[in-house]
Amino acid sequence: MKRRYSLKERQTLILQMLNENGRVSINDLMEKFSISEVSVRKDLASLEEKKLLLRVKSGAVNLQQYNESDEFSLAKKSLKHAEEKKRIGKLAASLIHDNDTIIIDSGTTTMEVAKSLGDLKHLTIITNSLSIAHYLSQLDKYSVIALGGQIRTTSESTVGLIAENSLNNYYCDILFLGVDSINLEKGMSTPNIEEASLNQKMIKSAEKVVAVFDSSKFEKRSFAFIANIDELDTVVTDEGITEEQKDYLESKGIEVLIARAEE
Repeated sequence: MKRRYSLKERQTLILQMLNENGRVSINDLMEKFSISEVSVRKDLASLEEKKLLLRVKSGAVNLQQYNESDEFSLAKKSLKHAEEKKRIGKLAASLIHDNDTIIIDSGTTTMEVAKSLGDLKHLTIITNSLSIAHYLSQLDKYSVIALGGQIRTTSESTVGLIAENSLNNYYCDILFLGVDSINLEKGMSTPNIEEASLNQKMIKSAEKVVAVFDSSKFEKRSFAFIANIDELDTVVTDEGITEEQKDYLESKGIEVLIARAEE
């Protein structure tokens, strides 16, 4: 028989979980305390009124660890670190060869990879990004496969079992993975569980995994775990990466490419 927690005990434990993990989900709290969704939401609302957490769609986040970009729309994200993302996209695209089959994950930095394909020929490109699929289809020069599935309006992408099962049919040369958060010890993470699950399938479908992200994503954690960093072959980022971060990645056998500003 599961223990019954008092209101005070539940709220104390919720705050402890937030301090340890940064986020809590409604489903996890329902299971832990054996209470209804309504009761969980009341607990979170009470704590938010006391300014002890911030409620989000799937649960709550620690105010001190909250990464505002987690909840930004794709359009707003594209405005942040825009020049760095362009340089990263251009450098990452230099890893592609004619006749490659590649996966391009959804995201603003991965969009810059798509925009930097230049004169490459006979590419097959698989993507879950609606905006990337539309952009590439207008060029009428590549074979573009858009993964089906449930549409997430925030990221303008598809997720879910349909998208994941589609990847069972493909094996690709390179995956360009967008990263919301990367922690050298805890690995890569994203705010959305379904996106994390699809990213895991993408990693399994690719010969080479290239993570593309600006350096502001370092040492952050989001709610849903994607993979440990040893799943990566290459990291493409900007010159904001520290020597310690670069050395650590290279010690794990990961190639680090730095997209530097032109002088």
